[in-house]
Amino acid sequence: MLRTLVGFGGFGLFWGAWGASLPAVRAESGVGDGELGIALLMVGLGALASMRFTGYLIDRYGGVVLPVVVVLFGLCGVLPAFATDVVTLSGALFLLGVTSGATDVAINATGSHAEAVTGKPLMNLAHGIFSVAVVIASLGTAALRTAGADALPVLGGVGVTIAVAAVVVLAPGSRANLQASTEPKSKRRLEPVLLVFGGLCALAYVVENAWQSWSAVHLDTSLDAAPGLASSAPAVFAAAAATGRIAGNALLRRLRPVQLLVAGGIIAAAGSIVAATAGSAWPALIGIGVAGLGTSVCAPTIIGMTGAWAGPERRAGAISTVTTLAYLGFLLGPAAVGAASSAWSLPVALGGVAVLALLVAALGPVAARQSEREPTTFQS
Repeated sequence: MLRTLVGFGGFGLFWGAWGASLPAVRAESGVGDGELGIALLMVGLGALASMRFTGYLIDRYGGVVLPVVVVLFGLCGVLPAFATDVVTLSGALFLLGVTSGATDVAINATGSHAEAVTGKPLMNLAHGIFSVAVVIASLGTAALRTAGADALPVLGGVGVTIAVAAVVVLAPGSRANLQASTEPKSKRRLEPVLLVFGGLCALAYVVENAWQSWSAVHLDTSLDAAPGLASSAPAVFAAAAATGRIAGNALLRRLRPVQLLVAGGIIAAAGSIVAATAGSAWPALIGIGVAGLGTSVCAPTIIGMTGAWAGPERRAGAISTVTTLAYLGFLLGPAAVGAASSAWSLPVALGGVAVLALLVAALGPVAARQSEREPTTFQS
C-alpha cells in the first residue's frame, strides 16, 4: 500500500509543479504560444508510445519496473528547464511523456495488485493522494515563483525528490511487490472486455479534463467573473476531486464498485449541468466543485475493476490497455469542448459534458457484469 501511495504522491507532485512552472518554461525556452501548443502535444504522444509496452514489461518482469520508470520520470521531468527552442522543448516533452505514461501504468498496476492482495479498496485513495499532491505542489511552486525562482530549481527539486523516493520506498523487496508472469504469450490478446473498460474510462476522463481545462475560461468568458475568482476554478475542481476520491475509497467498504461508479457519474452530470447553465460565477463554481466530486471516483473505480477482472498474471497488461484507451479521452476531451464551443457556445459544450457523465453512469453496470468474471472482492 505504501508503495502505491508514494508513487501516486510523487506523480501528483510533479504535475502540480509542472502546471505552475509552465509559464517559466515557456519564457526560458523562448517559444510562442503556438510553438508551446505543438510541444505540449509531445507529452501525449510519448505517453501513448510507452503505456502498452510498460504493461508488458510489468507482466514479464514484475515490480522491478516501478522504481526504474519512476526514477527515469523524475530525471526527465527536469529536461524542459534546459530547453532553448521549440525543437529541444519538444524533445524534452516527448521523453517526459514516455516516462510519464510508463509511470502512470506502473503505479496503477501496483495499486490494483495491492487491492487484490489485501482485499481492500485502494485505487480511489491513491488517486486522491495524487490530487492532494497536485494542489500542494501547485501552491508551493506559486510561492517559489513569487519569490523569484525559475523553472530549473523547481523542477530539479521535484525530480530529485521523486528519484529518491523511488530508490528508498518503491524499490522491490516488499511482499506487496508485483510478481512476474508465467502466462503463455498466446493468451496475451486484446479482449473485448478491455475495450469496454477502456471506453468507459475514456468517457470519464473526457468529463474530468474538460472541467479541469475549461472551468477558468468558462467563468472568465461566459460569466465575466473577476480574474482571481476565475483562476480559482481549477483549484476548486482539484480539491473537490481529492475529497471525492478519499471519501469514495471509504465508501467502497460499504458499496460495490459499480454502485460508486453510477453514483459518481450522476453527481458529475448534476454538477456539470449546474455549472454550464449558471447565470453567475458563484453558482457555477459550486457546480464545478460538485462535478469534481462526482467524476473523481469514476476512473479509479474502473481501473480497479479492470485489475480485479484480469487477475494476477495479466493485470498490468490489462491496466495498460485500459489506461492507454482512457488517455485518448484525456487528451481529446479539452479539444472536443473547444470544437463544440466554436460550433455553438462554451456553456452548450460543457452541457454536453453532462451527457457524457450520464453515459458513464448508464454503462457502469455493463462494465460490472464483465468484472464479475473475477472472484476478487473487497472486504471491510
